[in-house]
Amino acid sequence: MKTLKQLGIIALFFLGIQTVSAQDGEKLFKARCNTCHQIDKNGTGPKLKGVKQKWSDAGEGEQLYDWVKNSTALAASGKSKLAAEVINYSPTAMPAQDVSKEDIDAILDYVDNFTAPVATTPTDPNAISPVITKPDYKYNLQIFNWLLVLTVILIVVILVLSGSIIMFVKSDYFKQKVAEKSTGALLSIILVAGIFLNPNTTFALDFVRAGEGEKDGPWLLVETMDLYGLLVINIILMVVVLYLRHLFNQMVAMTKKESEVVVEASIVNIEKINAILTDAVPIEEEHKILMDHEYDGIQELDNNLPPWWVWGFFATIIFSVIYIFNYHILGTSDLQIKAYDKEMAQAKKDIDKYLSEMAMNVDETNATLMTSASDLSAGKALFDANCTVCHKAKGEGDVGPNLTDKHWIYGYDVKDVFKTIKKGTPNGMPEHASKFNPIQIQQVSSFVLSLKETPGKEPQGDIIKE
Repeated sequence: MKTLKQLGIIALFFLGIQTVSAQDGEKLFKARCNTCHQIDKNGTGPKLKGVKQKWSDAGEGEQLYDWVKNSTALAASGKSKLAAEVINYSPTAMPAQDVSKEDIDAILDYVDNFTAPVATTPTDPNAISPVITKPDYKYNLQIFNWLLVLTVILIVVILVLSGSIIMFVKSDYFKQKVAEKSTGALLSIILVAGIFLNPNTTFALDFVRAGEGEKDGPWLLVETMDLYGLLVINIILMVVVLYLRHLFNQMVAMTKKESEVVVEASIVNIEKINAILTDAVPIEEEHKILMDHEYDGIQELDNNLPPWWVWGFFATIIFSVIYIFNYHILGTSDLQIKAYDKEMAQAKKDIDKYLSEMAMNVDETNATLMTSASDLSAGKALFDANCTVCHKAKGEGDVGPNLTDKHWIYGYDVKDVFKTIKKGTPNGMPEHASKFNPIQIQQVSSFVLSLKETPGKEPQGDIIKE
């Protein structure tokens, strides 16, 4: 028992070491590598996932540590083929890193075992929230009221017709005949109507309680599905009304003399409808359209094409003419590409409107220099977390250029700096539009322009600030 306890303690100890190592690897990666490298895709620097295995497969696993500590020295020594290949990946070399072998192992273990987190609903207050369609409850309530009135009318009509039929059923002269022909149908109709008139039938109506409703809002929240449900009930009640009316007319006809009976026009039977749709020749007249062709005793009839098919064919021709004139000749409606461009333009307007309402409508065309202490402090915090790896803490430059001298590669105006930070540059500067919102980019730009001149990396660029 004591041995099992000891083994359990040892196992927990090693698990604890692995957990700490993984946590240290994540912290080291975010502190030293995150600015230029991404885990599973190339950026300013190549992706890091699988790097350890790649160097090991090339037989240079130990030289990987030398590469991280001082990439320039290893490439210059000529001892590593991989170093000679990777050194040309970016125009700027990776700066020397003051890390131990254990630190490098922790970083690479974290990268190789990294699993992307499951996407969740964004909580960033600056993020654009999806548009949620809300029913027009006022309009729905109006339609609901009209449908409800129609329901009441149909119920009243059903009750009146049912009462009339019952009176005929109780008639002495026709009591037996009417009972034989209609009682069963009448009972079934009353049963069906009773199901739909059952007070236990429920809807998803939401009555607004005191203090819960919106200002000037309706007293009853009617969802769209409620309207569909009530519409279906009205259709069923209408069918019941029509059937009772038909039954009532038949009973009235039974009270008249045969000479006075007016036979109600019957619905066209299925055979006539089939004849109209198919234009088929009756069997007894098929000899008129029999052709001379005969194959193994099988003869051929010269039937016409079904009218419904011919009408459909002509309809497609008419549709094609309308389509050509509508989309290609007159240009009344938009083709897919033009419709897509319009939707994209409208989406951009919606985004610009949102950014304007949220005071985020800042870009490289209208960025301004921010001088307040709070904005510069926020810019410094962002700079320290994202820019010091390449530009050093005071902006004196390392992998990236010196940001404090008078030499500028892409312009020294706040709009130029804003554009450089936002979109990145071909020389290795990554884009930050995916990390910062427009206000944050403006704060970082303003902080960069507020830096005091500090000796550091040699001047770069042809644009000189006066």
